[in-house]
Amino acid sequence: MTSTATDVITTDVIIFGAGASGLFCAMTAATRGRRVTLVDHARATGRKVRVAGGGKCNFTNLEMHARHYVGGNPHFPKSALARFSPWDMVSLVSEHDIAWEEREHGQLFCLRSADDVADMLEARCRAAGCRFLLSQRIAGVEHDGDAFTVAIAPAQAAAADGDDTTQGGTPRGSTDASGKATRLRAASLVVATGSQAWPQIGATDIGHRIARQFGHKVTPPRPVLVPLVMDSQWPLHGLAGIALPARVVTGGAAFTLPLLFTHRGISGPATLQASCYWHPGAPVEIDFLPGENLEELLRAPEHGKLLARTLLGRLLPDRLAERLLLPEIENRKIAELSKAARAALHAAVHAHAAVPAGTEGMRKAEAAAGGVSVEHVSSRSMESALRPGLFFTGEVLDVTGQLGGYNLHWAWASGKAAGEVA
Repeated sequence: MTSTATDVITTDVIIFGAGASGLFCAMTAATRGRRVTLVDHARATGRKVRVAGGGKCNFTNLEMHARHYVGGNPHFPKSALARFSPWDMVSLVSEHDIAWEEREHGQLFCLRSADDVADMLEARCRAAGCRFLLSQRIAGVEHDGDAFTVAIAPAQAAAADGDDTTQGGTPRGSTDASGKATRLRAASLVVATGSQAWPQIGATDIGHRIARQFGHKVTPPRPVLVPLVMDSQWPLHGLAGIALPARVVTGGAAFTLPLLFTHRGISGPATLQASCYWHPGAPVEIDFLPGENLEELLRAPEHGKLLARTLLGRLLPDRLAERLLLPEIENRKIAELSKAARAALHAAVHAHAAVPAGTEGMRKAEAAAGGVSVEHVSSRSMESALRPGLFFTGEVLDVTGQLGGYNLHWAWASGKAAGEVA
């Protein structure tokens, strides 16, 4: 990398975002001998990596398949996923003696800390010669037909204009803390800025704005892997704290996992997964006894003398059972219930339907669906078909994984794909 008297840093690859996909892309490109410069408004690398999985970093999933992703083109993730498998990531973390464990549903977590993965990626980037410009905001991007020119400014100085900023101090580990370098120039530009989920740790829409600048369509982002909020008239309000296995169905997708009642609606893994497929105005159907058949239990001779509330109280948490029972049948014996009453009780338990009023929003969302349309992006290299030399990786794209390590694996796989070409 060279710096001229006009404070222009010339490099081969500029990467916006020193997060999961940006670090992986940088590591891959630098290993090929490319001169790489990463720009991020945060003071530290891998912000989302460091808090992922409750600080334990669910870094991949052994049950990897494109069906675990949502987006405008369900086939788009296939190429990158095929060329970087979960075992490739296991090999990488094991090479650096990062202890891990397998949990349910094929999820792999660090045993010690998510910092182990973020620090490992940063260390590999630095060892390969990557340059980090941290606590820097993007002030402008241009392309003159030969290369991209990027204007940057200290993130602290940008606070007044409300753009993406990070407050305070000298960048941790920055190789250019003086702030003298204000312009970068490179033939390749990788946008690895993530989505707008988790704005409290610095997430912004800067990547989407850059995509539009170069003619790319952006599917409006929406929060996913997020709790759902129910209307104030929802009959099950007031059950906060109750957790139970349930089957949640919406948008043609169904998930049987733990469900948690909150003060505003529902959460838990079943809800977070379903939120990837829910759209405003659509109903959500909940089966509170997945794997059971209440109608058969009601017909069983040994249950005939039980009160309806007694039987339901044996199957479900008491407070939930009370809410699901119709007042006119709760104190009646099961043998006395009409066919219509049994059908109504069966529907209340197995097919509780409600239309959520919304979600808890981007601040509570673990990811965002939508993003840069993949219509004009190569599924093999992540390169733009509209502007050669421009690449998009990770969550900035309209590719979003389900809960369970899929978003981080997409970051690794798409970052690697771009780094092999950029």
